[in-house]
Amino acid sequence: MLFRSVENQIVSRTLPGTIEELSKWDDDSVLPSEQVYYQLAKDLKIAVENKTHTRLGSRLNYEMSGIASTFRKTGRSVKKWDIDQQINYKEKFLNIDKKWGNIEFWRLLKLYSPKVTSGYFLNAVDLIKTTEGISQRDETERIYLFLFQRTIYMSVLITLLCLLMGYPVAYLISRLPMKSANLLLIFVLLPFWTSLLVRTSAWKVLLQQEGVINDILVFVGLVGDLDRLQLINNQFGTIVAMTHILLPFMILPLYSVMKTIPESYVKAAKSLGANEWTSFRRVYFPQSIPGVGAGCILVFILSIGYYITPEIVGGTSGTFISNRIAYHISYSLNWGLGAALASILLVAVLILYYVYDKIIGIDNVKLG
Repeated sequence: MLFRSVENQIVSRTLPGTIEELSKWDDDSVLPSEQVYYQLAKDLKIAVENKTHTRLGSRLNYEMSGIASTFRKTGRSVKKWDIDQQINYKEKFLNIDKKWGNIEFWRLLKLYSPKVTSGYFLNAVDLIKTTEGISQRDETERIYLFLFQRTIYMSVLITLLCLLMGYPVAYLISRLPMKSANLLLIFVLLPFWTSLLVRTSAWKVLLQQEGVINDILVFVGLVGDLDRLQLINNQFGTIVAMTHILLPFMILPLYSVMKTIPESYVKAAKSLGANEWTSFRRVYFPQSIPGVGAGCILVFILSIGYYITPEIVGGTSGTFISNRIAYHISYSLNWGLGAALASILLVAVLILYYVYDKIIGIDNVKLG
């Protein structure tokens, strides 16, 4: 799958003779020679029989819109031809579609003739590879860098929220008697007994404008019936739902480490004159750092690749880069771009993992 982010063999495989002749085309200010069009007719004849010409059209359509329909239309005509070198194929192709007389189209075909391309990775960072070189996309078409920034920002925020809410819960459970602690742990694990899709859909019911939360706010008079809050299909809805879903992944590592911290250490600090805050800050918290590290890295890595929850409750402003990867893999079928986005996301996670190791130290991360 990672190889697909640079793989571009469909052009050279589908039009081998055309690409070979096109490599001799030095003056790109005029249309290619008749020999190129003749080789194109031969290659397309075979491609139509193998039904690969439409795949080639779809690939080039990512770079220049309208090419897919050109290949489909041309394929319907070429399959009826008897290939003869004496025929003027340039004129025949131009009669089918004027794009065959567009120099930019031939430049693009030559540009993407190598078996390996950087085009997918450039598209993944809002750049475009053209015959003039590499340039930025139009401002209205720049989306992927913004999505990467949003994904990292929201993942960090969700991780911090899980830590702020999970730490006191884990602390409470670790200090309770075993019977009471086991009961609370059941409540922590209870969400795992329900499908992720059901839990996310439940938040959609709770947060919508006609949902339970807005009804309660209207009932107590905090908001008017006509001024109901927009809590769904935005970043707020994604953060709330994902924090709830990922919270157990923070509590469990924290609890497993806190359970091993002897209470005598804190009592000793108090006996030496430390107050509650000082004994917690200087004695207890440093010993819980391995659990904090394990919980944070676990929640962050899970959240940065989440797909279902942002898709259902995120709307247009709360989706992650994973939603675009899924779109390209499942709907647009641009697997190369999807693989490039996934590769960049993987590298970003590894870099953050490296930074985390330098700051906290991965050796200090423990699950209990």
